[in-house]
Amino acid sequence: MKGAGKIGTFIAVLVLAGATADRGYAQDAEHGKTIFKSCAVCHATDHANRVGPGLEGIIGRKAGTAPGFGYSNAMKKSDIVWDTKILDAYLESPQQVVPGNRMPYAGLKNATDRTDLVAYLAALK
Repeated sequence: MKGAGKIGTFIAVLVLAGATADRGYAQDAEHGKTIFKSCAVCHATDHANRVGPGLEGIIGRKAGTAPGFGYSNAMKKSDIVWDTKILDAYLESPQQVVPGNRMPYAGLKNATDRTDLVAYLAALK
């Protein structure tokens, strides 16, 4: 019975650890939609180009290829295919990810806002 008590204690510790562990941040695309409002000055959520290219279907798209948009040479030659990881990095520091791009944006430094914005953009299919 001693062994059973130790196993029970071990299981209780695991359950408690699981209940109190930080499960990480869950993306909130609705919050991302709110964050996007400042992006909407230049970008559309469909394929329409404005000051910046339309962002519908950005995940999986090769950078610099939205039809009808005049990209910088830096963006066209970047060889980036947008995924959530590279988009997050780009939104944090556009000039660091694609030096010489023309997007006049210093970057979104808040990691939670960026994660939510990327979740929202990923949903634009």
